[in-house]
Amino acid sequence: MEILFATDPSYAILIVRVVLGVIFFAHGAQKVLGWFGGYGLKGTTGHFTSMGMPLALAYLVCFVEFLSGIGLIVGFLARLCGLGVAAVMLGAMVTVHWQHGFFLNAELKPGKGHGIEFTLALLAMGLAILIAGAGALSIDRVIAGQY
Repeated sequence: MEILFATDPSYAILIVRVVLGVIFFAHGAQKVLGWFGGYGLKGTTGHFTSMGMPLALAYLVCFVEFLSGIGLIVGFLARLCGLGVAAVMLGAMVTVHWQHGFFLNAELKPGKGHGIEFTLALLAMGLAILIAGAGALSIDRVIAGQY
């Protein structure tokens, strides 16, 4: 249990955790709930399966994003959430973004997607949380008895 919940009271990792959590909550809410202009669970899983993704994996991606976002914001099971985020971003890099190179398509050129730049940053943030834990002001620290 200690490896899952124990963490230093780092405010630096708190900032990384909360910002990553907000990003993933927002994108997960688009996928699962249809909030913020998203297509909801049916639309998103339909899109993913049209790209060749198995339906079970499409559901898993949607819920990992949504639940990891919530977990990261409050600092609950942060290492597991960081692993989930890293896995989803690695999958996105390999299947979608790699073919477009490194940089974001800042000019929004038609027919060209975004490169791996942003997903790589999110992957790194997820790995940092996987390694360091939740940091300060987290439920994980309370469970570990570190307060």
